[in-house]
Amino acid sequence: MSRSRRLVHTAVGGVVALSCTVLSAPAQAAPDAGEPVGTVRLVTEKRVTVDYPWAGASGFQYRPGTTSVTTVDYPDAVPPAHAGPDDLASGTDVVNTRSGQTVTQKHRSTGVTATVTIPSGHAVRATVGWSVLTMDGTGALHVLRAAADGTTTDTPVTGLPAGARPVYYRTGGSVGRLAIVYVLDDKTSVGLVDLADGAFRTYVNADEATPQLAFNDRWLVADWKAIRVDAGPGTEPTALTRTDAQLEAVVGDRLLIGNPTFVVGGTEAALAARSLPTGATSTVLTSSFGGIGPTLDGGALATAGPSSLDWNIHRITPTGNGGLTTTKVAQVPAFSTGVEALAVAGGELFLYGTTPGGSHRYNSFQLDAAGKPTGSQTRRSPGLAAPRCLTGDAACPQLEALGDGRVASLWTDTDGREAVLNVGLDTTTVVNAPTDGDSAGRLAGSSGRYALYNGGSGTQRITDFPRAATSGTTTLTRARTAAAVWGQTLWAPGSTQGAVTGRNLKTGTTTTIATGAPCTPTDIQAVNTWLYWSCGTSAGVYDRATNRRITVPADIGPARLADGFLLRENRTTHDLLLTDFHTGTATTRALVRLPATDQNTGGSNGRWAVDRFGGHIAYLNGTYGEVSIVPSGVPTSPLAQTEAQVYSPTVIGRSFPWSPVWQLNKPSTWTLTLTTASGTAVRTLTGTSTGAAVRPAWDGTTDTGAGAPSGGYTWKLSARPRDGQGPDLTLSGTMTLG
Repeated sequence: MSRSRRLVHTAVGGVVALSCTVLSAPAQAAPDAGEPVGTVRLVTEKRVTVDYPWAGASGFQYRPGTTSVTTVDYPDAVPPAHAGPDDLASGTDVVNTRSGQTVTQKHRSTGVTATVTIPSGHAVRATVGWSVLTMDGTGALHVLRAAADGTTTDTPVTGLPAGARPVYYRTGGSVGRLAIVYVLDDKTSVGLVDLADGAFRTYVNADEATPQLAFNDRWLVADWKAIRVDAGPGTEPTALTRTDAQLEAVVGDRLLIGNPTFVVGGTEAALAARSLPTGATSTVLTSSFGGIGPTLDGGALATAGPSSLDWNIHRITPTGNGGLTTTKVAQVPAFSTGVEALAVAGGELFLYGTTPGGSHRYNSFQLDAAGKPTGSQTRRSPGLAAPRCLTGDAACPQLEALGDGRVASLWTDTDGREAVLNVGLDTTTVVNAPTDGDSAGRLAGSSGRYALYNGGSGTQRITDFPRAATSGTTTLTRARTAAAVWGQTLWAPGSTQGAVTGRNLKTGTTTTIATGAPCTPTDIQAVNTWLYWSCGTSAGVYDRATNRRITVPADIGPARLADGFLLRENRTTHDLLLTDFHTGTATTRALVRLPATDQNTGGSNGRWAVDRFGGHIAYLNGTYGEVSIVPSGVPTSPLAQTEAQVYSPTVIGRSFPWSPVWQLNKPSTWTLTLTTASGTAVRTLTGTSTGAAVRPAWDGTTDTGAGAPSGGYTWKLSARPRDGQGPDLTLSGTMTLG
């Protein structure tokens, strides 16, 4: 079982503590040169504490954590025909504000005001509606109210047993009554004071020193005992079946019960309603806990939602037939959490930060073809322990977005041994490839199923994470050099000056290119047909499609290669510099000016990241937890396949479908058609790429739902670039069913 803390109502004013979390909608702006097309906030998944300073008939106030108060007005609130201290019922819309010995009262929907002057020697114990409850120096209680002539009327409270010591006061779903818990002869009792005439009546003798209670103008429930407010003298309350939960409010004839002290792991607490006349129970709101409390007009407010990223306040009111109705009245903004690392690939922005319980998690935002956020924050991993990173790392952990919906990162155990982790295909799976005890390593340019690890020992590893959610393996080990993986090719320095050799990781065949570099490159990066090399003081790009050699700047820091451009950061001016070379001539411009004060202190993957599978740039904009996205403005390359995993399954079915993967160079929408050897098309599948990878799943059925016959099939994949740049891509091949 996983335990959740019971949140306790405060004694004065009926304020309720609660916790909740929701996601803030991404802010978007029209793109200008260098202007963000969207900004997102990474928000904590931990439900933030919220309380209600006031909740009445026309609206309510709520306060998440220590932030400022937010006021919400109900759109259908109807002001009463008359409002004033002489009309207690209209007090359901009154806000009381105390300053010294004066309580100022304002009716929100009519604007009527009144002032209650607190007599010398009186201490305020509670305010509700038009009434103020005070205690004088002798311990006697008084109900104060403003009079028409501006004076204050004083009605003594009568009926409280002699020697009774009030210990706390509670408001509920009423402005005509107020609950008092008192102790007499070491026994605790609960009663209500009628604010119209000051008459107090004891209803429940409690078994607990601090009994739970909830009430409205019809019922009082205290210490799991219920009684009608209009019950005759001497009527004994009815004992209710106790549960390990909180009495939240009484709405109409129904008791709201929530906030259990524990729930079974994997389940969420729900808000339940129990009919006080019949005992029948029902669920009012699923996944609702914390922030549940009465409103002055006899209703209640409660937080609930399908997930912690969509956490809302609901208004609960009685219906004419004795039931309840709920209406969503506010979405609570979530709290930002720090972005500890970021990566972007294939139209997905990955952010790494804290989650509940001190663990960490990867979350993502989907971006459209222009780079604008199109949805809310989505979980992309389970909760993870905090990583261990090297001193001076730009980000912790180091991230490498692979362009197929996954990210690779490094994990270090307590002995300093590293492993390459792979997450992102679902919210529960983490797969890893050990490095045989290596440590102090770095991730270099990687893509798709392959991640490149540069170990501190001087060993370089290519780890392979194929299509299934299985542990990774090392597919190649070599001496550490400058290197990069694009698709299924490892690019590394050749045997002669300026040469770069591409090794096919599946076949072992090699291709050597003379880049024109005046050295053995110390940095190599690959994206599409572009090969970037650097010697430290000089750098260039070789275009394998046209055999062009392009000189690019090498005057400041390391660069990050993308599709047709380089990105660098000037750590002196804080400019993020974009060098566009797609035409064959390099031109450099300042894209954005980054904040002078960093949340993360490094470059790529620390303060900014670039999408090598689409061209968008993401960066920390200086506001805690915020990341902005800006397009590069550089045309993307035509849609192309960089790697594929097509196979013939031995068995196929709904639980084990044929799941090929085509790794493309940018996002697409796709259609896959399967045709028998006789030319009959039996199944057509459509979808949108995961990142830049096409990941269909065929369960062996036809379009009609019947089982497809065994035998050879021709598949045809038609992919359309999501950014609309370049022609469609058509691929075809064969597979065997059965």
